[in-house]
Amino acid sequence: MFRENIADRLADAETRPEMQGTYWMQPTSNRQIRFQDDHAGQEAALKWGAMTAVGLSIFMATLDVNIVNVSLPTLVEALHTDFATIQWVMLGYVLVVTSMTLSMARLGDMHGKRTLFASGLGLFTIGSLLCGLSPGIYWLIGFRMVQGLGASVTQALGAAIVTEAFPESERGRAMGFIGSTVSVGLAMGPAVGGILIGTLGWRSVFLINLPIGAVAVWAALRFVPPSGPKRNQRTFDFPGAVLMLLVMGCYALGMTMGQRQGFGQGSTMGLLAAAGLFLAGFITVERRTASPMVDLALFRNALFGVNLLMGWLVFLVVAASFILPFHLEIVKNFGPETVGLLMMVVPVSMGLTSPLSGWMADRFGARGVSLAGLLVCVAGCLCIADLGRDVGLMGTILRLMPIGVGMGLFQSPNNSAIMGAVPRERLGLASGLMTLSRTLGHTTGIPLAGAAFTAWVLASSGSPDLTDVAKAPPDALIQGLSNVYRTAALIIAAATLLACLAVVLDRRNRRG
Repeated sequence: MFRENIADRLADAETRPEMQGTYWMQPTSNRQIRFQDDHAGQEAALKWGAMTAVGLSIFMATLDVNIVNVSLPTLVEALHTDFATIQWVMLGYVLVVTSMTLSMARLGDMHGKRTLFASGLGLFTIGSLLCGLSPGIYWLIGFRMVQGLGASVTQALGAAIVTEAFPESERGRAMGFIGSTVSVGLAMGPAVGGILIGTLGWRSVFLINLPIGAVAVWAALRFVPPSGPKRNQRTFDFPGAVLMLLVMGCYALGMTMGQRQGFGQGSTMGLLAAAGLFLAGFITVERRTASPMVDLALFRNALFGVNLLMGWLVFLVVAASFILPFHLEIVKNFGPETVGLLMMVVPVSMGLTSPLSGWMADRFGARGVSLAGLLVCVAGCLCIADLGRDVGLMGTILRLMPIGVGMGLFQSPNNSAIMGAVPRERLGLASGLMTLSRTLGHTTGIPLAGAAFTAWVLASSGSPDLTDVAKAPPDALIQGLSNVYRTAALIIAAATLLACLAVVLDRRNRRG
C-alpha cells in the first residue's frame, strides 16, 4: 500500500504543472533516494511498531501468569476460600485459552488480524480491571475466563502479525525478540508479584495490566497494517469450532482432574475418552466441509507437522520445572528468596540466547540451530538429573542454565520454520497451532510430571504409609527428580531425532 501511494504521487506530480519544481519533481536520482529513505523509515517504524504491540501482549500475558501463581496463597486468605477452589483462578484461564485459540486464529485469517488483535488486547485489559475489582472468588474466576478469551486472540495472532510485518530474511531475529520477551515476563513475574502483593495488595497484580494494555492497544491500532476479509474465505466453520472447543475443553479438564484425583478415576478417563471421540468427529467434519476451520492440507507438508510435534515435546519437558522448588527448598534447604532467584535462571538464560539464535537462524538456517538447541536441552536435563544434595549454589545455577540456553536456541528457529512453512493466507492458523502445541505441552506435561514424580518419590521413600510428597525424605526427592529428568532427556532425544528428520526433509525439498 505504501509503495502504491508513492507511485500515485509521482505520477500526479508529473502531470500537474503546479507541482513542477517541488520536492516531488526534483531530479530523479535525488527523488528516488529520498523515496527510498522515507520508505525504509516507514517500513522500519511499522514493523517495529507491530512488534511492540505483539511484544507487549506477550509480556503482559507471561507476566500475568507468574504473578497470579505467586498470589494464590494470598487469595485463599483474602477471599476466604480453599485450595481446591483457588486452582480455578488458573484453570479457568487456561481452559479458555486452550479451547478458543484455533477459533480465533481462523477468524483472524478470515476477517483481518489488526482489529481482532486489538479487540483481544482490549478484552484482556478490561478483564484485568474486572479481576482487580472482584468482590469474591467466583467473580474472580469468571473474570479470569474473560482474560483468557482476550489472551486466546493475542496468542493466536501474535506470531502471524510479526511474520507479516518482517521480511523472511529477518524472521528469525523477530522470533528471537519474541522469545526474549517471553523470558523477561516469566523472569519478572515472581519478583514483581511479591513486591505488589506486599506493598499494594492482591488487586494490584491484575491492575498493573491496565497501563501496559492501553499502550499495546494503541500500538496495535497505529502500527499493525489493516487487512480486509479474504475473498477465498467463505463462512466460519461453526461445527468445527464447537467440536474443537469440546476436544480442548475435555482434554484440558481431564488432564487437570487426573493430576488431582488420579488418572484411573472414572471421571478423568471419561473426559479423556470424550476428548478422543470429539477429535475423531472434528477430523471427519474438517475433511467434508468446504471452509474448514483447520485446513488439514497443511499437514501434508511433513516439515510443518514435525516442527509442531517437536515444539510439543519440548514444552512437555518445560512443564516439569514446577517440581524444582520442592527439591530446592527441602533437599537443598534454600530459602524462598533464593529459590525464586534460582527459578529465574532458565528464563533469563533463554532470554539472553533467543536473539542470538534468531540471528543465527537468519544467517545459517533454522534447522541446524534448532537441532543444536535440542542437544543442549538433552545435556541440561541430564545435568538436573545429577542435582544431588552436595551440589552448591553455583553448581545448581550451572546445572539449570543449559535448559534455558537450549530452549533459547531451539524455540525461535523452530517457530520461524513453522511460520515459513505455510502460505500467507494461513499465517493466523499456523500461529494458532503453534500456540496450541505450547499450551498442550504444558497441559499434558504438568500432570504427567507431577504423577511420575509422586510415584517415584513414594516408591523410593521406603514408607508405604507416606502420601504427602512434601514430607518425603530428601533422598526420595532426589531420586524422584533424577528419574523425571532422565525421562525428560529421553523425550528431548526423541525430539532431536525428529529434528534430524527435518534436516533431511528440508534438503530433499530444496533439491526437488
